[in-house]
Amino acid sequence: MIIIKITIFKCNQTGDIVVSAKKLFISIFLTLCLSLLFAPQSFALTLEEVASRLDKLEQQNKLLRKENKELRSSIAATDEKAEAAVVATEAFTDSTAGIQKVAEWANRTTIGGYGELHYNNLSGKGGASDKDEIDFHRFVLFFGHEFTDDIRFFSELELEHSIAGDGKAGEIELEQAYIDFDLNDNHTARAGLFLLPVGIINETHEPPTFYGTERNPIEKNIVPATWWAAGAGLHGQLGGGFSYDAYVHSGLNATETDSTTKIVSYTSIRSGRQKVSEAVANDPAVTGRLKYTGIPGLELAVSAQYQQDIGQGLVVGLDSGTLIETHAIWNSGPFGIRALYAAWDINGTAVKAAGADKQEGFYVEPSFKISDQFGVFARFNQWDNEAGSNTGDAEDTGKEQWDIGINYWPHEDVVIKADYQYQNNDNGSDQNGLNVGLGYQF
Repeated sequence: MIIIKITIFKCNQTGDIVVSAKKLFISIFLTLCLSLLFAPQSFALTLEEVASRLDKLEQQNKLLRKENKELRSSIAATDEKAEAAVVATEAFTDSTAGIQKVAEWANRTTIGGYGELHYNNLSGKGGASDKDEIDFHRFVLFFGHEFTDDIRFFSELELEHSIAGDGKAGEIELEQAYIDFDLNDNHTARAGLFLLPVGIINETHEPPTFYGTERNPIEKNIVPATWWAAGAGLHGQLGGGFSYDAYVHSGLNATETDSTTKIVSYTSIRSGRQKVSEAVANDPAVTGRLKYTGIPGLELAVSAQYQQDIGQGLVVGLDSGTLIETHAIWNSGPFGIRALYAAWDINGTAVKAAGADKQEGFYVEPSFKISDQFGVFARFNQWDNEAGSNTGDAEDTGKEQWDIGINYWPHEDVVIKADYQYQNNDNGSDQNGLNVGLGYQF
């Protein structure tokens, strides 16, 4: 930097002005010389400083470029992570939605079932055979699903006698597969394959719910439980403790043909069940029930079924059939009693000639719960599938059976049973002995 200092001398005379002018010129000259003398050194120092500062700036610039590169890489990595997080979030959302859907499906789906193992040790007389065998009689699974609050599905699949197939004693049977449609709070429409509303055990036959190893013979030979059909109808509540069921469904084909003699017998209603397996549908049936449960512990019911031709038009002399069934159940504290009566009235010349136009039976079963785990019972059964006969050997068609036994429930859904049966049939053909069973439901 060059600094020029100008000194002004004050004078009052002309001579002084000349002298002063000379002094001024000399001062200016000396100042310029000094400035020129020292100027290079001043400029050199400034350039070094500038060079140093430029070098520092270059280093800072390199550092900034490096940091900028690292920052760009970090931003790119962050973007990738953010994108991955978005993808993961979307996947989690989809997965959560899927889990929620599965959970909702599971909450609306039910699985259940029951099973029973039997041991029978019976002695036959009067032409009846002995029986000494063990059999896993039934293995059953239930599957249900609630599509909406008003539409539900229910099914029942059963394996009988452990093994099914050609030459085997067992069968695999679809006993229920229906859909219920709630019309309102009190009335429901039903369509599909379902158990008929007749008797006590036809709809409720899980082993822990009844006494005795074997089901009672009336709801086997007169009411052919388990008895199901395909059709549609209504069920619901009428108020005052009354409920109803009304269905139109596939009917019986009540002819039993001996595979050897080809002779048709009309005495076995049970053999007329078609089980909805390519069932002949020439003639449907109608079934209705009225039930009263307005008093705690009491159930009273009456059922009726009518079919215009229980032979499906395939047999001459076998026409309409009407079933009437009524029952009562009363439970009061440890004491209980069940009673049921059922009768068929079948029209047709052939069936009347066979004495099978009237078929009827009843049972009475008192029981007593000793404790929550133990209960005892006795049951008297009487039935006749040829009650229309009244002459000759046909009079020996009535059957009687006494059952007495005990149930033990180690759990409310598990039961062990033991009972003794004694038969006194009109024709003297009896089976007497011990029955033991193990059953469960879930």
